[in-house]
Amino acid sequence: MIIYADNAATTKMSKTAINNMLPYMTDIFGNPSSLHTIGQKANEALESARKTVADCLGCEPKEIYFTSGGSEADNQAIISAAKLGEKKGKKHIISTEFEHHAVLHTLNKLEKEGFEIELLPVGEKGNVTAEQIENAIKSDTCLVTTMFANNEIGSVLPIAEIGSVCKSKGVIFHTDAVQAAGHLHIDVKEQNIDMLSLSSHKFHGPKGVGVLYSRIGIPLVNLIEGGAQEKGKRAGTENIPGIMGMAAALKEAVENIDENYAKVSYLRDKLIKGLSKIPHSALNGEPVSRLPGNVNFCFEGIEGESLLLLLDAKGICASSGSACTSGSLDPSHVLLAIGRPHEVAHGSLRLSLCEWNTEDEVDYILKVTPEIVEYLRNMSPVWKDLVNGKKEFML
Repeated sequence: MIIYADNAATTKMSKTAINNMLPYMTDIFGNPSSLHTIGQKANEALESARKTVADCLGCEPKEIYFTSGGSEADNQAIISAAKLGEKKGKKHIISTEFEHHAVLHTLNKLEKEGFEIELLPVGEKGNVTAEQIENAIKSDTCLVTTMFANNEIGSVLPIAEIGSVCKSKGVIFHTDAVQAAGHLHIDVKEQNIDMLSLSSHKFHGPKGVGVLYSRIGIPLVNLIEGGAQEKGKRAGTENIPGIMGMAAALKEAVENIDENYAKVSYLRDKLIKGLSKIPHSALNGEPVSRLPGNVNFCFEGIEGESLLLLLDAKGICASSGSACTSGSLDPSHVLLAIGRPHEVAHGSLRLSLCEWNTEDEVDYILKVTPEIVEYLRNMSPVWKDLVNGKKEFML
């Protein structure tokens, strides 16, 4: 038995997405920029997908730009807002300490170009308030960029409130909604979101396809030059099969969002309750205001990598944090941001569920995980020092 509990890293494609892709790999394979019939059929499909995505986000089709994924969309949004601010003499950008590296690394790049970057603390629960944002905004603030929900610990930020503050201050608000799209309700107009990024493979669509929503009136800076695709703002022949699969997957997710939320959050809460019984463990992130499928724990006295390997041997696919940094030996910057010590942050486990997981699978995870934690602790000299009183427990 294989239990896939790493849906925050990527999801399995849905049959709906696959079936919607197939015609655009066979019969309607044309380049949407071509003038012949097959090309124009591809272009019609492209624009229909654009409308589908726009309807799911509550915006206009002309505000949707297709990208290669969330990272590209994050980069283009942030750089575009920064360059617009620079033209107006505004070079102050507000973000948070626990953003995805697609955001943090882009901000690092801008800082080297003379922008002032302010990363707000997220506290032990891993969140920020609209009041924090309001207090941080200055006369030369050109952009606020915060994730909609954290990819590692699942905290859901008060997006509508943050958006309202930014709107009242005349500051562009961008949100990285990669983890939220298809799982939480999004309406960019109601939530006062100016720019938004999402990635198809987080809601059962194909990899390598994403979206940048950019409100009318915000000029985009090109990251890729070459052709006039995407209204001249993203050169390169559009990935029609991928875009069609993404649009279908997002529509399906949005149509079933309440039902899926109820099911997955029930499984999440059962998993949290069970893992909390392991001594010297701690849930990371908001206990209530969190993504429906996210469970993130630290277990003192063990190494997360060993835990993942032994879980895998038992047929459980999990992670210790962001898949984008899985090759790093450094502890998660997200866990450090919420105050976990290095030694504890190394012993983290992220289980991320979707609507296809079952209660029997959760029961199996709850049976196996405590056994593995106990096994690893019995082998650990650090754990022996903790038990013998040579070191103090942190959890």
